[in-house]
Amino acid sequence: MLSKRIIPCLDVRDGKTTKGVKFQGNIDIGDPVEMARFYYKEGADEIVFYDITASSDRRDIMIDVVRRVAEEIFIPFSVGGGIRTIEDMRRVLLAGAEKVSVNTAAVQNPEIIADGARAFGSQCIVLGMDVKKVETSRKIPSGYEIVINGGRTYTGIDALEWAKRAESMGAGEICLNSIDADGTLQGYEIALTPLISENVNIPVIASGGAGNIDHIYDVLTKGKADAALVASIVHHGTYTVKQIKEALHAQGVKVRMRW
Repeated sequence: MLSKRIIPCLDVRDGKTTKGVKFQGNIDIGDPVEMARFYYKEGADEIVFYDITASSDRRDIMIDVVRRVAEEIFIPFSVGGGIRTIEDMRRVLLAGAEKVSVNTAAVQNPEIIADGARAFGSQCIVLGMDVKKVETSRKIPSGYEIVINGGRTYTGIDALEWAKRAESMGAGEICLNSIDADGTLQGYEIALTPLISENVNIPVIASGGAGNIDHIYDVLTKGKADAALVASIVHHGTYTVKQIKEALHAQGVKVRMRW
């Protein structure tokens, strides 16, 4: 069995790490370079970095921040937000990231998934999925809809069908974020995660809602997630990455212990 991963997420806006609830009310909480360095030393398995307004503002990602973060950590590092072309992917990877995450751009131009996989390998291509629970319908049979542009635009795309399609096109991993659970500290969307993870053959990272270690345990076991994204509970010092891993290990979850 592969080890489960604990992945701090740094949402960045105007060069600062920020955090909100359900994609709203964001406040700045720190410097992304310093925070990435801290989580690396704490034992994080990876770091995810999202430029959360690059797509909605229609601007390029802040490559200087990517480069500075990559200089400070020696674990896999995924970058998303504002990546629209193969050249954007190349710039981010050359700046030091191991993976690129496409979300809005992939919905608007699905071929970017296949093009990226051909150019850099599927292991570099992460599909970011921002998902909202909606009424089940013929168009959205799973009851979960893909939303883009930082939670601003409903697409009419069913989340499960999109995950399957992206995998067939070459995505090597899915970062699955529940907008309903995001920042609430009430737990991951535990029905959503297995819906996706049990129907694709690529790793699924659960995102949105972690408030305590039980939530993380549940999504890694009941939710069948391969990794858990954490933000508020580590950004605000409720738990350290080390404490999370030690607690999971004590409960029989296989995690990488780097100390």
